[in-house]
Amino acid sequence: MTSPADSAVDIAPARARLLELIKELAVVRGKVTLSSGAEADYYIDLRRITLHHEASKLVGQVMLSLIDDAGLEIEAAGGLTMGADPVGTAVMHAASDAGRAIDAFVVRKAQKSYGMGRQVEGPSVEGRNVVVLEDTSTTGGSALTAVEGVRKAGGNVVAVAVIVDRNTGAKEKIEAEAGVPYLYAFSKDELGLD
Repeated sequence: MTSPADSAVDIAPARARLLELIKELAVVRGKVTLSSGAEADYYIDLRRITLHHEASKLVGQVMLSLIDDAGLEIEAAGGLTMGADPVGTAVMHAASDAGRAIDAFVVRKAQKSYGMGRQVEGPSVEGRNVVVLEDTSTTGGSALTAVEGVRKAGGNVVAVAVIVDRNTGAKEKIEAEAGVPYLYAFSKDELGLD
């Protein structure tokens, strides 16, 4: 297996371009009600990034680098559907491009009552080190639901990682309740938001 250090690349250009795309495409100004019920003067619509032809590849590279820089060895990455789905896929592809095998997975909001009755879809996470991903988090609720689902499926969650941290308490809540590190690629300050 190729170690993260063997496949290290200069991530600075990818990170700079991704930040530029987030500012240009994902930051929507105006009064909005967030999924948490809180109101904000802006909305960070990261699906405009994670599903974008250029930005998706950058998301994978930047998030994989974030995970590697934290010294984490993972075998799978994913999170609660739907915000995390393209992030997990992007990490999987970035790892593959670097000659590494990292699977993606999807966590349903609730376990299926039909078929195989799974809550975590994709290659099995049982006995594997995984990172739970999210595009952004306000309260940490989605990531915590994903952590719980992965743990029930036998996965070892080593961290939660998001593209943008809104600095609204998700980091503290996730670290306290899930007992794992919370990583983020960009802060809201880097986006010029206050």
